[in-house]
Amino acid sequence: MSFKDALRRSVFEGFEQMEMPTAQVVVTLGITFLIGLYIYVIYRLVNRGSMYDRSFHTTAALISVVTAGIIIAMQSSIVISLGMVGALSIVRFRTAIKDAMDLLFLFWSIGEGIICGAGLFELGVIVALAVTGGILLLEFLPAVRKPYLLIVNGTDAAYEDALLACLREYGRGIRVRARNLKTTGFDMVIEIRTDREKELIQALGAVTGVDSVSLMTHEKEVRY
Repeated sequence: MSFKDALRRSVFEGFEQMEMPTAQVVVTLGITFLIGLYIYVIYRLVNRGSMYDRSFHTTAALISVVTAGIIIAMQSSIVISLGMVGALSIVRFRTAIKDAMDLLFLFWSIGEGIICGAGLFELGVIVALAVTGGILLLEFLPAVRKPYLLIVNGTDAAYEDALLACLREYGRGIRVRARNLKTTGFDMVIEIRTDREKELIQALGAVTGVDSVSLMTHEKEVRY
């Protein structure tokens, strides 16, 4: 027997020895489903998005079961494992992830499916508890207060100096993000940190040349 034949025989025998009984498959998928259900509950508790997507919520929970099934199939046959590698290498998922937290839950669910599919249930439970603890810990940490976005519409750009002087009196960290000069007036977008929102709006409304003022909060980075 040549070395190539011996290697081929050992590989195929290794896969044959890893065939999983039906009862063990059911138990594996059941435990994976319970962990996926746990991820489902945690996602519902920590999700703060203004638009709740139930389909993504369900996907994040059940993708662990699908992943576990793929891992079980790959362990049972070298032909299936090579076919899975080829099939998954050409799959392209183009669904946009709007929140980084959603990406965390997707990887968490996929990772749990891989871990449970390999039969490492204790590791899967430990990972689930560790991720939950990390999420809760970071949720309770005090967040840095984000600056406001101030949108000012005016009738005369000559009063910009008076406008900026008023901003320095009621705020800090002032950064002009955008200027738009028109024949009928001007528009400005300003980033500002302040604890006196009401007083700031009233003072700006009294500045000569200011037509309207809008003060907004934002969660993401703003680029111009």
